[in-house]
Order: sequence, then C-alpha cells, then structure tokens
Amino acid sequence: MTTVIMRTTARIVVPIVLIVAISLLIEGHNLPGGGFIAGVLTSTAFVIVYIAFGLDFLERGVLGRDVDPGKTPSRDRVVVAYRRLFTAGLAIAVGSGLVPLALAHPFLSQSYIVLEGVPLYHHLEIASALAFDLGVYCVVVGGLLTIISVVGAE
Repeated sequence: MTTVIMRTTARIVVPIVLIVAISLLIEGHNLPGGGFIAGVLTSTAFVIVYIAFGLDFLERGVLGRDVDPGKTPSRDRVVVAYRRLFTAGLAIAVGSGLVPLALAHPFLSQSYIVLEGVPLYHHLEIASALAFDLGVYCVVVGGLLTIISVVGAE
C-alpha cells in the first residue's frame, strides 16, 4: 500500500519525466540523448505510476483499457501491448535503415529539414535519424515494461 505522499509525488514527477524524455528523443540526433535514454525515462515514469497506483490504475487511467480483475498481469493484460510496442519499434528501426537503401543511399544514411519558429526551440532540425531513435525508443519501452510487468506479477 502506498502513501499519500508517494501518490502526490508521482503526480508531480511523472509529467516532468515524460517531458524530459520527449525532449531527449527529439534532440537526440544532435545532442546527448536519443531513443535509448528517452525509452529508459519513459519506462521509469510508468514504473513510478505502477508503484504508486498499481497496474490496474495504469491500465484504466493511463492506457484507457477495461480491466478484468481476474486476469494475471503477466499473461494477458499489458504484456501483450508491450510486446507489440517492442515489435513495432524493431520494425521502425530496421525500416529506417532500409529506406535509404531503397533510395540508392548507404544503409542508415540520413537527411534533415530545419523547422523555424518552433516554440521553446526557435528552430528545430528534424533528421531522418529520428525515425531510428523512435524505433529504439519503442524497443526499449516495450522491452523494459514487459520485463517489469512479468517480474512485478510474480
């Protein structure tokens, strides 16, 4: 059973962690960060919610799913979604490397565009490497949350 302090802290900390994770994901191809560390931070935010409120809250409140209290979390509930996220991330990462090959460029080569007038960033360079980072992000989040859910259900 968690305390009111833990739940209140989770409500404050989780949005901050997710914002930092998104920022690291977006800027990862030019600055320190990227898909891996953003995925670890996102998984950390989910773990904080899991610890503070429980897996049922995570499914109902965050993922918007109907919860059947009789099912085991490690077999039927969120683990299937996390494995799908892992698989989709792997497909995105591999696809981001194969697209340049289809366009007669070397494997994982990249190009970029610059967006001007972006709030907070002023100008933002979006590279095709962001697709690879997004794939890595999904693999890390899916893999870590699968492990945490299975171990947490034991």
